[in-house]
Amino acid sequence: MRTVAEHLAGILAEVSVLAPEEVALPDAAGTVLAEPVAAPVALPPFDNSAMDGYAVVAADIAGATEASPVALPVRGDIAAGVAGVAEIGVGSAARIMTGAPLPAGADAVVPVEWTDGGVRDVRVLRAAPPGNYIRRSGEDVVAGQVVADAGTRLGAAQIGMLAAVGRPRVSVRRKPRVVVLSTGSELREPGSELEPGQIWDSNSFMLAVAVDEAGGTGRRRAIVADDPADVLRTLRDLAGSVDAIVTTGGVSMGARDVVKEVLTGVGTMAFHKVRMRPGKPQGFGLLDGTPVFTLPGNPVSAYVSFQVFVRPALRAMQGLPPESLPTVSAVLGADVRSPAGIRHYQRSRLSENRGHPTVTPAEGQGSHQLGSLAGADSLIVLDEEAEAVPAGAHVEVMRLPS
Repeated sequence: MRTVAEHLAGILAEVSVLAPEEVALPDAAGTVLAEPVAAPVALPPFDNSAMDGYAVVAADIAGATEASPVALPVRGDIAAGVAGVAEIGVGSAARIMTGAPLPAGADAVVPVEWTDGGVRDVRVLRAAPPGNYIRRSGEDVVAGQVVADAGTRLGAAQIGMLAAVGRPRVSVRRKPRVVVLSTGSELREPGSELEPGQIWDSNSFMLAVAVDEAGGTGRRRAIVADDPADVLRTLRDLAGSVDAIVTTGGVSMGARDVVKEVLTGVGTMAFHKVRMRPGKPQGFGLLDGTPVFTLPGNPVSAYVSFQVFVRPALRAMQGLPPESLPTVSAVLGADVRSPAGIRHYQRSRLSENRGHPTVTPAEGQGSHQLGSLAGADSLIVLDEEAEAVPAGAHVEVMRLPS
């Protein structure tokens, strides 16, 4: 059997990085930047006011108090984005709005709350030091500064930054388009009537969302029955139209495991037993150049396999480090056991105990028990050498997407 690391390495060796493409900024959300972006100008591009108030010379109001205010003539108004007073002299002020450019000669802004709010003349009730409430040019970003590196996942703040430096379009690696399908003649669509021996399909719904959580675009395809010709035809029709295919079911040792039957030896497809629980039967390869991940049919096996193998591959396709879920070291809240030589992923719940993470294994650990997965927020990772781990020991824990 392969180790988890060996199987993942085999997958990553065949997965290619998606080619960059230029998109409009609104369409870049969630994608990965394929180029560094630098600011063509400083931000802010000019000295401006951080408050609604009055632009003044600080020395003119050095002695201002509520008991002894300083009166100054107001030379005019300066609004954001509108040409206004270009300069003030000693002994005068200009009414200024937040974001408006500081007039020449001024070296401080007095908030309107520190004044009587006068229009022609203003009485200043407090002193202000030079630089008071002024946003200096380049205070946020200097001209030429890289504001977003290649490999940055573009969220709301990053999109805002790119807009702030004037970029209408950017070069990105788009979200991988992934189709997910479940195989099995026993499966039915949720909402349909069940006959004896039938179950509702859950895997394709679950994994399509997992694709989205991993930074891709997941699309569920209708259930495919255990007909070899239909399975192969469906997969060939999908290959080339998407960036990856994920199947569940039909990869073990049974007489009706049709995915393994029809794909063995096709393209670079290969099937292996991996030293892990849940998720021992695994398959991967390229079908007409498209990566195909064939995962086990038990729902927990499929989910864990996705996080361990598919998620890192989807990240690699976007030019990101091929990482699985984030991990944390936690204190084990109960004794756990694991088969020798197997990497074991146990569903669990994290909590805080005196500021330290504590993890408690779920009661149901069967690979078919989706209920315990739905109630879990983490997976305890027990290495191949771990057979009996006592409560109080430190273990590695993978945090599941919230």
